[in-house]
Amino acid sequence: YDLFVLFGVVFNFCVFLSVIFVCQVYMACQSMLIVLIGSTSSSSSSSWLLVHQQSYKVSLAGSLFFVGLLLGNVVFGPLSDRVGRRPVYLTGLFLEVIFGYVTAFSPSYEVFAGSRLLVGLMNGGIGLVCFVLTQEYVGKSYWAMTGTLTSMTFAVGIALFGALGYFIRPWRSLALVSNSTGVLCFLLSVTLPESPRWLYSQGQTERAEEVLRFMAQRNGSVVSNLRLHRVGVAKAGNHSNQRAGILQLMVHPILRLRTIVLMYVWYCCSLVYYGLTLGAGDSSGSRYVNVALYGLVELPAFPLCMFFINRPWAGRRKSMAAFLCLAGSACLCTIFIPENSSGSLALLGKLMVSAAFNIVYVYTSELYPTVIRNAGLGVCCMSCRVGGILAPFIPFMRSVSSSLPFIVFCLSGFSAGFLGLLLPETLHKPSVDTLDQLSPSLSRVSQGRR
Repeated sequence: YDLFVLFGVVFNFCVFLSVIFVCQVYMACQSMLIVLIGSTSSSSSSSWLLVHQQSYKVSLAGSLFFVGLLLGNVVFGPLSDRVGRRPVYLTGLFLEVIFGYVTAFSPSYEVFAGSRLLVGLMNGGIGLVCFVLTQEYVGKSYWAMTGTLTSMTFAVGIALFGALGYFIRPWRSLALVSNSTGVLCFLLSVTLPESPRWLYSQGQTERAEEVLRFMAQRNGSVVSNLRLHRVGVAKAGNHSNQRAGILQLMVHPILRLRTIVLMYVWYCCSLVYYGLTLGAGDSSGSRYVNVALYGLVELPAFPLCMFFINRPWAGRRKSMAAFLCLAGSACLCTIFIPENSSGSLALLGKLMVSAAFNIVYVYTSELYPTVIRNAGLGVCCMSCRVGGILAPFIPFMRSVSSSLPFIVFCLSGFSAGFLGLLLPETLHKPSVDTLDQLSPSLSRVSQGRR
C-alpha cells in the first residue's frame, strides 16, 4: 500500500484524537490562567503587593508566558522532526505539569514569573506537536476537520476555565486544580503511538506498519497483509531544501512580499485575539462570565468562515480582509458607546477576529510552496507570538483611557485587513510545490488589481 491510500482503506477518523483534544482544554486553561489570577481579590497582585508602580508585573508575567510560547515553537518543531512526535510531546507535557505546580506553590513573584515562562515554553512546544499529530493520525480528507476541532476544543477550554474560576476563587487553588487536569492528560497520552507518517518519512517502514495495525485495531478495522512501500530518506536533500527555503522567504521577490504581509496579519490577529481575551477579566460584569463568553463566542467562527472561504465571490483573501475589518469596526464602535455597554461589541470583535484567525491558518499554507511551507508557517507563527507577548499590556492602557485598547485593536484590524488584500487569491488555484512554479503571474501584486 501507499501510505496515503492506506489511511483511507484502514480508517478515516482516529480515536487517539480525543486524547489530543482533551490536552487542548488543559493548554487553554494554562493560557488563560493570568486573566483570573491577576484580577481576583485573592490574586497574585495582593499576594506580593503588586500595586501602583509595580502593578505592571502582572501583565509582565502574562507576556513572559507568550515569550515561552515563541521559544517553544522555535525549539520543539525541529526537535520533533528529529527525534519523533511522541517523545517530544510526552516530555513537554510532563514538564508543563511540573512547572504548573511550581506556579501554584510559588513563594515569590520571581518564581511565579519564571514558572509562567517555562509553562509557556512547554505549552507552545506541545501545542505545535499536537497540531501536527492531529493531521498525521488521520487521512487527508479529515485534515480540515481535525484542525477545526483543535481550535474549537481550545475555545471550550477557555469557557470551562471561566466556569472553574467562578467556583474556585483563591488563585493558588485555581492554579492547582486547573493544572491537575494535565496529570490526566499525561496518563492518557502515554497510550498514544508515534506518528506513522513521521516513521514512514524516516524510512522506518516496519515500525510504521506496526503502528498502523495497532491504530486500525483500535478503530475497529481489519486489514490483511498490511504492507507499505519502502522509501528512502534523502536527508541531505531535505536539509538543503530547508536552508534554501528559509533564505528564499526574504530573497525571492514574490515570497518576500507575501511573508512580510502575512507576518503583519498574523501579528495583528494575535494582538487583537489575545488582547480582547485577556481583557475579559477587566470588562464590566462578572469576570468569570466574561472569560466563559469570550471562549464560547469562538465556536460559531469556524462554520462562519468556512461558508465564506469556499464561495467564489469571497474566497480566502476577501474573507480574511472582511473579518479583520469587521473586527476593527466592532472595536471602533465601542469607543462611541458607554463603557458598561461595550461588552457585546467586544464579543463581536472576538468572533470576527477568531474567524480571521481560522482563515489565515488555511490561507498561509496555500500561499507557500510545499518545499518551504513549514519554514513560512514557522516565521508567521513567530510573528504571531510577538503579538501575544504585547497583548497582556494592551488592557493595561485602560489606566490612560478606557477607549485606548479598542483604538489599538481597531487600527490593527483595519490595517491588517487592507494589507491582506495585496495577497493573491488561492481558491480553486492549483497548489504550488516548488519555487520554480512561482511566477509573477501568480502574484496579485505583480499582476496589478483586476
